[in-house]
Amino acid sequence: MVESGRLTYVRMHKKQLRCEMHKGLHDALLRDETNASTQRKRIILPSSFTGSARYIIQNYQDAKALCKWAGYPDLFITFTCNPKWPEIMRFIEARGLRAEDRPDIVSRIFKMNLDALIIDVRKNTIFGNVKAGVTFF
Repeated sequence: MVESGRLTYVRMHKKQLRCEMHKGLHDALLRDETNASTQRKRIILPSSFTGSARYIIQNYQDAKALCKWAGYPDLFITFTCNPKWPEIMRFIEARGLRAEDRPDIVSRIFKMNLDALIIDVRKNTIFGNVKAGVTFF
């Protein structure tokens, strides 16, 4: 529902967001698709839309720029969610549910645990001083 609302907002406010409107037409001409009946209205998602191709490319380029400035990374940490975390189990067992029944709660608890990890790494310096860091969701 949230993502659908965000997509609707992008579609309705594309002029204010300054999306590239003519890029689809240019791409179609390059692919030799000149039949107008095969072309639909194309909406380019802004790089601020989480999960879009432009968002991923922008984050990748930011990470590369950080590597150029700070040097190669010393750590690459992947953090995954465990549906059997005590916080999740405490919530769902009290209501007779399963973790799949409440993805909103699971994602909120994951985000809280991720934020705690980031604080441990950056501010509590469990791996030493941090010169730079990148977080991808």
